[in-house]
Amino acid sequence: MFFNSIDFFIFLLIVFLLYWLVVYKNLKFQNVLIVIASYIFYGWWDWRFLSLIALSTIVDYIVGFRVYETRNLLFKKRWLWVSIVFNLGLLGFFKYYNFFIESWVDLFSSVGYEFQSTRTLQVILPVGISFYTFQTLSYSIDIYRGKLKPTRDFIAFAAFVSFFPQLVAGPIERATNLVPQFLHKRTFTYKTFSYGIKLMIWGFFLKLVVADRAAIYVNAVYNNVDNHDGLTFIAATILFAFQIYGDFAGYSLIAIGVSKLFGFELMTNFKRPYFSASVSEFWTRWHISLSTWFRDYLYIPLGGNRVGKFRWLFNLFITFLISGLWHGSNWTFVVWGALNGLYLTLEILVFKKKRKGLINVLFTFVLINFSWIFFRANSIENAFYIIKKVFTSPGHLYIGSGDDITASLYATLAIAILLVVEMKKEYFNTIFSISNNKSELIRLIGYAVLIYMILYFGVFGKSQFIYFQF
Repeated sequence: MFFNSIDFFIFLLIVFLLYWLVVYKNLKFQNVLIVIASYIFYGWWDWRFLSLIALSTIVDYIVGFRVYETRNLLFKKRWLWVSIVFNLGLLGFFKYYNFFIESWVDLFSSVGYEFQSTRTLQVILPVGISFYTFQTLSYSIDIYRGKLKPTRDFIAFAAFVSFFPQLVAGPIERATNLVPQFLHKRTFTYKTFSYGIKLMIWGFFLKLVVADRAAIYVNAVYNNVDNHDGLTFIAATILFAFQIYGDFAGYSLIAIGVSKLFGFELMTNFKRPYFSASVSEFWTRWHISLSTWFRDYLYIPLGGNRVGKFRWLFNLFITFLISGLWHGSNWTFVVWGALNGLYLTLEILVFKKKRKGLINVLFTFVLINFSWIFFRANSIENAFYIIKKVFTSPGHLYIGSGDDITASLYATLAIAILLVVEMKKEYFNTIFSISNNKSELIRLIGYAVLIYMILYFGVFGKSQFIYFQF
């Protein structure tokens, strides 16, 4: 079930009315409703994978108690490893089995040894598995570290694991933040409801107008690399930078907004990343829930920056390499992660002071866009072909034809609006200035115009969010 579908709006309305009009007096019933709604939401794609969420819920619920109650450190670690092996085992099998088998075969083929059978399987990637496995892992690890006590309320824990607004693409919530919210009574307030709706409207604008309009041009170029030259690839890559931002930041805002409708607070996942003056700053603003997850559960356990300089740079690089692999079972993502790891290690070696200023913002934007080539390209070969064309054959800029030209113009207009809004927040701290206007009439007109733009300029259909594939 996609956020940008009629099915979801009907589903959301029904759940919202039941939640606040029927079961609002009973916390347990509210949580039961959330679990049922979340399983329906997820099962809309493929009901068979509900068993994976159920198993992950049961395993980590049991592990949480075992880790907390066991006094023997060795046994405590063994119980934690049950959670780690189970969750990463699920993730590894469904997401990476064929990737590693095929890579192994290709490696041996390159030295002249041919396998008779590749032994790959027809494995379907469950939507959102990378997100909910990391979320449940944080629960077990935080209990092991003494940051959290396990909850005895199984329904509340099941609701935490399967919470439908952020189930399939985050934000990846920490148990320390979200679990307690299921254990305390939620009350409806018009202020929270209103703000949630505003976040959703802006999120749909980012997704349907910015991202999906840009996608038309980006797909036309990146899916037909043999027909284009350097200038066209530069334009398509810049548009992709805003496509993936609009797509994922849009999803996050919708998820946060929907959560507010039910009385929940989720963490901020994006904070105007393209205004960053360095790559290190970019990664404090982009996909914050994932970057902080890797920081706390991989980078710091490896030693972080509390070790020698060489080991520190290694910890940083390996964290981003694994982050790249997390994004997808393709060498393009591995190279993308390695490239960002290289950026950060070079920053540490070359720059001694914190970088600021417009030139640094533009330079960082160029570096990030270069890495996006690998992220978007359909293969490593395509990525290097695009880079070669950019530097050796600028050629002519492809404008498009028919609907492509219209889509490009609409996307450019939407990106301009996005940049104005984010510049106001970045430099004047006045985002959603329409909502802060003293005149109720101006506020209504402002949001009416925004909704009109979504309905008129938006791309509707079954275009899924980019991060669903991860």
